[in-house]
Amino acid sequence: MELHCLAADTTPMTTDDDSAPFGRSLCAMVTPFTGSGALDLDGAQRLADRLVARGCDGLVLSGTTGESPTTTDAEKAALVTAVREAVGDRAALVAGVGTADTRHTVELALAAEKAGADGLLVVAPYYSRPPQDALEAHFREVADASGLPVMLYDIPGRTGTRIEPDSVVRLAAHPRIVAVKDCAYDLLGTQKVLSRTGLAYYAGCDEQILPLYAIGAAGYVSTVANVVPELFRAVLDAFDAGDTGRAALLQRRAVPLVESMMAAGLPGTVTAKALLGALGLPAGPVRAPLRSADRETTAGLLAAYGELTADAGQSQA
Repeated sequence: MELHCLAADTTPMTTDDDSAPFGRSLCAMVTPFTGSGALDLDGAQRLADRLVARGCDGLVLSGTTGESPTTTDAEKAALVTAVREAVGDRAALVAGVGTADTRHTVELALAAEKAGADGLLVVAPYYSRPPQDALEAHFREVADASGLPVMLYDIPGRTGTRIEPDSVVRLAAHPRIVAVKDCAYDLLGTQKVLSRTGLAYYAGCDEQILPLYAIGAAGYVSTVANVVPELFRAVLDAFDAGDTGRAALLQRRAVPLVESMMAAGLPGTVTAKALLGALGLPAGPVRAPLRSADRETTAGLLAAYGELTADAGQSQA
């Protein structure tokens, strides 16, 4: 069951570097593991190739969905190298390097640059909950450390710390801070930054892809795209073509699968890997403390996927 009919044109999107520095259709790629829990670089290459062939023009590696807290520094670098080998210059690679420690984050940034990344995803330091001035200093130090452009990652529900809109506006003055992955659920704050800066905003929550794109976001970083890379690419293509009604229809059709994967009480990493595995695609288990989805959950995910696939087929009939 595939969704080719949603987006027949999977050629790279044409963008200018300022408006969409990492492309528009980005997948927050899972990190495949073997059955024993080791890094599966062959699986990562096969998955990355599939994602790019079916509409993704950027991949985020070692982000939240990529289980960055439980992969080693060496595994993170090896993953970038392997995926670069697989996709070449067909897609931008953004490496997740954010940690709770500024020094460690800088080390990961330099390693990602050496491994072949095109950009850095830097989450707000978690647990210690630094005040805004310290947060800004952290991001500037990381941005100063390498030659790669930086995407700030604002996800206060996980980190405990918001990157406040005024802080983002100030950080936009740094020449290498060029983008934001937005998981803050603050539409007013997002519009405030969009109106005052040239930062490229990427929707980090799948249910917000079309709403944010409609007000000027550059694109998205999607977990659901691991399974259906064509889906949200089709939403953007329809919107760009002026068919806003179809874009809205496709976004609404995604709701059952988005809800099953992202709002059913399990992390998106768990649900994405369960569904990928059920479809015979590279994924493997998750690493502790996460636990793999049970059969009932996986069956529900397959049902939502099947419903979306059937709807896509009917719309083309």
